[in-house]
Amino acid sequence: MKLKIIIPALLIALAGCSQKVRTIKTEESSSTSRDSLYVTLSSVNIIKAGQKVNLRFVIHNENSTGKSFCKWHTPFEPLMSKYLDIKDEQGNEAAYTGPMAKRMMPPPIDSYLTVNPKDTLVANVDLRKAYQLEAGKKYTVHYNSSAISGLKISNNAIFTIQN
Repeated sequence: MKLKIIIPALLIALAGCSQKVRTIKTEESSSTSRDSLYVTLSSVNIIKAGQKVNLRFVIHNENSTGKSFCKWHTPFEPLMSKYLDIKDEQGNEAAYTGPMAKRMMPPPIDSYLTVNPKDTLVANVDLRKAYQLEAGKKYTVHYNSSAISGLKISNNAIFTIQN
C-alpha cells in the first residue's frame, strides 16, 4: 500500500530540472535547427604538470526565444556535485574528490538562469579542484548531468597532462 504513494512521489522528484527548461516569450518566433540549450566543452590540448586544468563550459541558445535551465550540476554554481565524467585513454575514471550536495525537489525559481535568444553563457572550472588528474595521461571530459539541468551535450573535451 505504501508503494502506491512512494513510487509516484519518487517519479515526481526525479523529474526535477529536466522538464524545467522554460521558453521565455520574445517578439520573434522562428525555429532553428536546435530547439533546446546545448553545451560545448573545451580545454587547452596540452597542459603542463602542476598547472590549472581549466575547462570552458559554454551554453548556446540558437533559438529566437530566451530559454532557462537549472544551474544545479553545472559550473554556474559553486562546485557541489560530480557533473562531469573524466576518463583516461584506458577508460579509467579520474577520482572525484569534491563535495556532493543533496537537494530537495523541485528546484526553487532562483536555481534557473536564462540564456537570451542567439546568445551564450560561459563558465570556466578548474578540474583539479575536484578531480585527481595524473601527469602523463590523456583525458576525455563528458558532461553527465543533462537530466538534471535540461542542457544537451554537444561534444566532449580532450586534454593531455604532460610530465
